[in-house]
Amino acid sequence: MKTTLTEENYLKALFHLVDNESKVTINELSKFLSVKMPSVNNMMKKFADKGWVVYETYKPLIVTEKGRREAALVVRKHRLTEMFLVKKMNFGWENVHEIAEQLEHVHSTIFFDKMDEILDHPKFDPHGEPIPDKDGNIIAQDLQKLSTCELNETVIFASVTLSDDAFLNYLTERNLLLNKKIKIVKIENFDKSITVEVDGKQEVLSKKATEKILVKK
Repeated sequence: MKTTLTEENYLKALFHLVDNESKVTINELSKFLSVKMPSVNNMMKKFADKGWVVYETYKPLIVTEKGRREAALVVRKHRLTEMFLVKKMNFGWENVHEIAEQLEHVHSTIFFDKMDEILDHPKFDPHGEPIPDKDGNIIAQDLQKLSTCELNETVIFASVTLSDDAFLNYLTERNLLLNKKIKIVKIENFDKSITVEVDGKQEVLSKKATEKILVKK
């Protein structure tokens, strides 16, 4: 039986929330989705029946391997769509999230496999996040927040933790794009804002922004 739109939204939320032990609480899921806890409880009981989670009252949910795969496949559709919109339709990376939110609920596997083929099987989406493969496997990345970098360190902009339009526009206006080299020029003791150098130009970034920028060495 095909998953419903609501089920896919829950699956995607589980994908983003699960920790290394595949655990997440009902309360965390409720807050993430802005859905009341009784509704979340009812949905998780259905998920337990499908074998996607282990559900016990008053205990954290445990997402099963089957559940992880189902969640990853929803995320795969979303991230492939974002990449297609950027690479083949010339959308900006700040304009693709909402469109992908709609198209991710298309159930045709052939449709997304063809999209993957046309894109030559990309490993990452336009925001630097890994695209799960057809089996739900995902590339592990060794990234750190820009806020944790040290003075005079040079790193590569690899991904963002937040892909809303306002933040991406903020980065675009400052020429802070994926794969750019970023040098840490100054770190303010007072508010932990960071002055960075990109392509020979300096920009001051707030701590809020540097918490959402992921980099690699």
